[in-house]
Amino acid sequence: MTDVTTGDRVTTSDLETRLTVATRLVEEAGRMALAMRPRAGAPAATLKGVQDWLTEADGAIERFVGAALAQAFPQDGFLGEEGGRRANAPGRALTWVIDPIDGTANYARGSTRFCVSLGLMAGDEALLGVVAAPALGEIYAAARGHGATCNGSPIRVAATTVLERGTVELGWSRRRPDAMFQAMLAAVMGTGAAVRLGGSGALALMDVACGRTDAYVELHSNLWDVAAGLAILAEAGARISPFTAGPTMSEGSPILAATPAVAGPLAASIGAVIEPGALGLPVDWR
Repeated sequence: MTDVTTGDRVTTSDLETRLTVATRLVEEAGRMALAMRPRAGAPAATLKGVQDWLTEADGAIERFVGAALAQAFPQDGFLGEEGGRRANAPGRALTWVIDPIDGTANYARGSTRFCVSLGLMAGDEALLGVVAAPALGEIYAAARGHGATCNGSPIRVAATTVLERGTVELGWSRRRPDAMFQAMLAAVMGTGAAVRLGGSGALALMDVACGRTDAYVELHSNLWDVAAGLAILAEAGARISPFTAGPTMSEGSPILAATPAVAGPLAASIGAVIEPGALGLPVDWR
């Protein structure tokens, strides 16, 4: 495998080593998250913005994983949702990207639907990803060319062929107008698909990867929301919108991930009612 920026080789052994370390760290981070999880009730967190929650665990987990990765792979860069940054060593382009708690609004209320998400990028290429949902007892992992697993068993997207029999999860973000989300919701409901909102984009992507749902769409995601999922989805056979072709670092981008047969019809339905190019896809995407 070639590093898309430098031309250096990222060997199979390199990926396997990093996947092993990432899995161990994310599993440990998941245990930290469980130990620090608030009790059920009103949110035990602070607000960074409207419905944008921050808990003590977010910072603690990001610092723990960032420090461990710096020790294990000092030449690699690091990007965290809560401000953790480390530049790549000169001539290197590998960057770890972490969302320490995805589904923070759920987590802050003591819910089970949250996860720790860690991905490795080479430029705009997703090389590997690990997602741990400790309260659900699940850990997802994949490395490019090595397949995707949940708790060590291979996973694959569903074989659903028509949206009328499908389930689509939607993500909601205040970074896009409410009217745009409402139009997307109406368009998806118009296809006949069942609609779900679960509050964790990373776990929504895992549900697509393992076949529990048929698609996930959100009009604004950041790189840390999807870095791990991009690698896992690709290995599980999903179709994915060109997320890394957009301004992922500074502004965020839409994300659509789906089982292959429904990806095109879903993109066409959504693209017919929201601003042109909002998914970065032609309406006849296949």
